Order: sequence, then C-alpha cells, then structure tokens
Amino acid sequence: MMGASRADRPRLLIYSQDGLGLGHLRRTTLLASEYLAAHPDGAVLTLCDSPTGQFFRATPGHDYLKLPSIRKAGPGEWSPVSLPLPFSDVLALRKELIRAAAVSFEPDILLVDHMPHGATGELVPTLEALEPLPVKKILGLRDILDAPGTIRKRWSVEGAFEAVDRHFDEVLVYGSRDVFDVGDQYGWPDRLKERLHYCGYVCAPAPEPGRGEGVRRRFLDGHHADSSLIVAMAGGGADAFPLFDTLVRAFPAVASDRRCRLLVITGPFLPQDDVAALRLRARGLPIDIASTVADSMDCMAAADLVVTMAGYNTSAELLRVGAPALLVPRPGPSAEQQMRARRLADRGWVHCLSPAMLSVDGLAAAVIEALDQPPIPRSSAPDLLGLERATERLVRDVRAGRPVTLRPHGTNGSAPKRHVALLHDSR
Repeated sequence: MMGASRADRPRLLIYSQDGLGLGHLRRTTLLASEYLAAHPDGAVLTLCDSPTGQFFRATPGHDYLKLPSIRKAGPGEWSPVSLPLPFSDVLALRKELIRAAAVSFEPDILLVDHMPHGATGELVPTLEALEPLPVKKILGLRDILDAPGTIRKRWSVEGAFEAVDRHFDEVLVYGSRDVFDVGDQYGWPDRLKERLHYCGYVCAPAPEPGRGEGVRRRFLDGHHADSSLIVAMAGGGADAFPLFDTLVRAFPAVASDRRCRLLVITGPFLPQDDVAALRLRARGLPIDIASTVADSMDCMAAADLVVTMAGYNTSAELLRVGAPALLVPRPGPSAEQQMRARRLADRGWVHCLSPAMLSVDGLAAAVIEALDQPPIPRSSAPDLLGLERATERLVRDVRAGRPVTLRPHGTNGSAPKRHVALLHDSR
C-alpha cells in the first residue's frame, strides 16, 4: 500500500516537458526549490527531457530523471532529438519510464507542467495508475500557450480538457488574468474554470543591488564612461540565430550612433556552426560572445538594453529586474511569443519589434530608439508573486497538520544558479 514502507517525507513529482528550451526546466526548478524551503524534509523528483539534463543547480532534496528527448515540430507533431528510432518507439519508452517512476516514487503531489496529458498523451497511463491513490494532482500553465484557435482545436482533439476534468484538482496559471484570461481565451468549460488559480509571473528573485555593476566593469572596462552595454540573449538559443545574426550585422549602425558594446549570450542549444559564424562576423567589433553565464539576471541588471526573444522565462525575469528591453518574438511555430510580446508592450513594460520587421535596418533603428528613450513609464506594475503563490498552493493540505513556513519574498537562496562559469570569447 502506498506509504506503508516509506519514510514520512512529503514527496513532489514534477513532469517538465521542455524539448529544446530551458524555460520550463528553469520554472519547475524554482518551484522545487521553494517547495523544499517550505518542506525541508521533503523530496522532489523532476522528470524532464532537456538535452542538457540537470542544467540548473538543484536544492538538496531535489533530483532529476532524464527522459529521451523529443522536440515539437508543429501543433501535435513531435520527433526524437537524438535516438535514431521511430517516434512511436521513443514515445512508448517515455510512457513506461514516467509511469514506473511515478508509481515507485509514491508522490503526495504531482505537478504537471504545461500539458495535462503530456506530450502526445504520454502521461495518461501515469495519471490512470495514480488515480486510486491519495495523490494531489496540479496542472501548471504558463501565461500564454498558443493562439486561442490552435489551443481550442488541439485540446479538444487530444482530450486535454477531459484529462483536466478527470485527473486534476487544481490548475495554476503562471500569469495575470488581466494580461491573458486563459479560461475565456481558450474556451475552458465553466465547470473547469473554477479550478483555475492565477498566481502571477513565476521568476527568480531580483539580483542583489550592485550585482550588475560587476558585469558592467567586466565588459565596459577601458571604454568611455558614457558607453552603453547591450545584452542579447534568448534562453536556450536553439532558434535564436536569425536574431543574433541580424543584431551583429546591425551593430555597426548602432555603434555609429552612440558608443556601446554588445554581449551576446548564445545559450547552450545554438548550433556550434552558428556560434562560429557569429564570432567571425563580430571580429574587429566591440562584441563579446558567451555561450552561458553564471547568472542571466545579473547581465540583465547590467544592461542599458536587453535584446531578446519573448520566451516566458526571459520575459518574466526582465519584468523582475526592470531592465529596458526590446523583445523580438520568434515567428513560429506557435503564436505564443508574438502574443506575449504584444501584450507586455501594450502595458508599457517592454519595447517590441515584430518578427516581420526583423532586418538589419529595422533592428538597428529599434535598438537606437530604445536606447534613446527614457525608461518606459509603467501604466501598472506586473504581478511578480507567482513563485510565492504557486508554492502556497503546492504545500497546501500536504501532510495535514504539518507546519509550513514559506521564505519571505526576495530570498536569494530560492533562485537556482547555473553551475557553469561565464564562458567568454572576446570579438
């Protein structure tokens, strides 16, 4: 019987399907860290498929089980990343690994990230196996998934609403209802809307004051005191080459308008041939290329302007730091980033350039304009309490009677740090 032979430790099982990105893994690692702060005697196991495996440093009590990696090619379309096998074989392997891990781990809570039934329904056997057991099941959704028409169609065809109705006790939305109403936009049935809880944006605490100054000294040392630091980043970077390449080609025009230096953080998934092409194009220019950094938020805090795509994790961290930002969302395969960038820009929180306008001249003009403008006056402040509110929902009712103490907002220990040093290749 579940729990009969186990130590009395609250257990959280997280399913994080990330493909070739880092956003989902970053977010679930933050939540795991906060959960363990509330339950220091707890245990967290994350099932993930990022090719980097355990990319972020884990809190003691948290471990990862790496699944064979798959990537999303389009709505409802998937393929293996590394295994030279039919997708059906890889999917069958993932299903069994997930089910076996869940049954053996005996969780008190199952937190499913993003997909209620998993990629192509791979979570269904696990959900059914856990159904008769006292496991609290929570679905976590980022603010925007895709265009409303696409999600309504895919969720209906794939049985996602039925999975929510049958298996999940609560649904946590990592965003603000006034920015994007998940229930209305995606056509949630009224009986399921009652399970939605809008938490606010989930992101790490802001860096300590002055952390960005060290980054500025490193990259602007020896330059004029009025030089600007532009930082370009795009999460894992798998599809960031068009933005990075355009920005590097546009940089001479920007530099002719004002003294500045550019730091490009490519991310671990940008193909090495593309990294080499960027370094070749940047030769002789005040441009630095780094694959990863010790803390991306320190670099944001140091920047006079951050140029990036509009992934959830990067966008939320920018809102937390309050750095001037120019978002250039990717054109596809989903509409998620374009929708997020437009909505954040409409509220005056960021600048935005449509991917249809991404050209050397267009990007140079947008960067110069963003650098020249004073800080954007915010019509309203973004809700950045998602980490705290989501954790409160996770620890609620677990091991009834157990005292729970959440860390105060802004505790630096809650932020997972990448366990890699700054890799720096100048010009």
